[in-house]
Amino acid sequence: MGIVCVPTGIDFATRKIASVLKPQKVIEQNGDSFTIKTLTTFRNYTCSFNIGEEYEEVTKGLDNRKCQTVVNWDNNRLVCVQRGEKKNRGWTHWTEGDELHL
Repeated sequence: MGIVCVPTGIDFATRKIASVLKPQKVIEQNGDSFTIKTLTTFRNYTCSFNIGEEYEEVTKGLDNRKCQTVVNWDNNRLVCVQRGEKKNRGWTHWTEGDELHL
């Protein structure tokens, strides 16, 4: 499955590299606990969380932000809201058939 996700607010060189990567997403679930790994040949990023519990996240290796993050279910979608240095940040993940949408 191919995923291209290039967040805004990231420096030009990193955006350029990210635009040619073919990241793999590994999502592990154990009840309400999740670990999401984004794996590329350039760098990897892992975040772990419990549904509905706010936690401090440092997006080290991405855009290096410190934020308060909470992830909840919205019907069949995982919806992340991040509060911190940059406004209106977060993500949504859901599946349709064998496709992962970001």
